[in-house]
Amino acid sequence: MKRLFVVLLHTGYWLLYALLVFTFVWVLIKTAHMTFNNVRFLAIHSPVMVVSFPPALLGFYSAYLVLFRLLQRKQFLPLLGLSLLFALAAGVITYSYLELSRNIAALNGPQERIQIVIFLSLLAYLHSIIALVMKGFISWYGDIRLKENLSRKNFETELALVKSQIHPHFLFNTINNIDVLIEKDAARASLYLNKLSDIMRFMLYETKAEQMPLSKELDYINKYIALQQIRSANANYVRYQVEGDAANNMIAPMLFIPYIENAFKYAEHRKSENAINIQLKIEKDIIHFNCENMYKRELPPQSGNNGYNGLGNELLQKRLQLLYPGKHSLHITHDNGVYKVNLMLQTHEH
Repeated sequence: MKRLFVVLLHTGYWLLYALLVFTFVWVLIKTAHMTFNNVRFLAIHSPVMVVSFPPALLGFYSAYLVLFRLLQRKQFLPLLGLSLLFALAAGVITYSYLELSRNIAALNGPQERIQIVIFLSLLAYLHSIIALVMKGFISWYGDIRLKENLSRKNFETELALVKSQIHPHFLFNTINNIDVLIEKDAARASLYLNKLSDIMRFMLYETKAEQMPLSKELDYINKYIALQQIRSANANYVRYQVEGDAANNMIAPMLFIPYIENAFKYAEHRKSENAINIQLKIEKDIIHFNCENMYKRELPPQSGNNGYNGLGNELLQKRLQLLYPGKHSLHITHDNGVYKVNLMLQTHEH
């Protein structure tokens, strides 16, 4: 939910509450048949005004800023205990102010004092309940908007990925290379054909899930790189390393693959050592992905929106922001003929 709407919601609530209090004071004044000067004095200095706002503000924002976290975690007993404690504290604080300001100096009986504190505490507690309802509505509405955004963006991304995951040139070149390889090494050609079949199956079926095992993503990358290496006689053209154990790690599908495809699409110097350098470091709850490739310096940078087989950096970044808000970092640089992508993902809640 937009910040401006939240501010307006709070402002409207307090204006409505102020109108209610002033209406109550006005009824008292009209009943007592006071003059205009009496009205102005009572509106400014009346204990009713002092009593009405401090416990309301204390009760409301203690619940809004602190207690709602307990409600989110479904810790109902601590929520009940702390809400009563905060309400009582708000009542005591307000009563102390009234006593110090001599608004209730004539009340000397302990029973009367206790009654006033209880009244102020109940007022604070009422506002704390309203605050929890309001905060819950804001959070609920925000979650709905986020899920709608996420679903829409995922849908757009999936469509773009289906259309551009495998560049037509890659598909045609791979089929041609396998066709040539059939006469030279039929067994090897069959192996590569199975890899291509697995890649197609992965893209059509595996990528539809919201989460998938990291091991499947790595398996796809292995097969993709193997098929790309058919095009080069240089065995050291690509350097691919994986550190750590992918077991039990779940990620959103197709997070790393677009950057790898982009590297092969724009990489030059096929006879060079490590023209493409891909590294994945898997730690507990964190994945580090680095992808580098050489490119001709006269070529435009790969960071434009028309890169990534039409998917675009902008869409990839939006997808990361929606899927991993506050739980990822992405840095892309291109300098001295080397294009670098550094991506860090936090895969679990901390």
